[in-house]
Amino acid sequence: MSLLSIFDVSGSAMSAETVRLNTTASNLANAQSVTSNFADTYRARHPVFATHGVAGGDGDAGSLDENDQGRGVKVLGIVQSNAPLQMRYEPDHPLANKDRYVAYPNVNVVQEMADMISATRAFQMNVEVLNSAKNLAERVLTLGQ
Repeated sequence: MSLLSIFDVSGSAMSAETVRLNTTASNLANAQSVTSNFADTYRARHPVFATHGVAGGDGDAGSLDENDQGRGVKVLGIVQSNAPLQMRYEPDHPLANKDRYVAYPNVNVVQEMADMISATRAFQMNVEVLNSAKNLAERVLTLGQ
């Protein structure tokens, strides 16, 4: 792994963590939203990550060989949670069903906050990796002086 590929690896990780932060923010923003149609009720979303090779000499970012394994992060997609909706008994709510229950999203606020903290820390660590790599590259340039 060359010194310059560190920038690609950290950059891909920072992009993935940005997707994770945006998804978590969306989940938190919709945690208390309800609709009159239970099928339209918001469901928590989570990104799915995978490792991939960073584009090297052959330019194929999807190929992995023994030298490329785990050299970056890509977002495979964002999936909806299949956990059941939170049914709350609220007889006076205008969107309650015939049994007087309202369906709230299946967002676990505590889990989402933990995910947000984790994503923020991972992003910060990758910024530190980039700063360290930059400092190393600067020192390499000054070796010949």
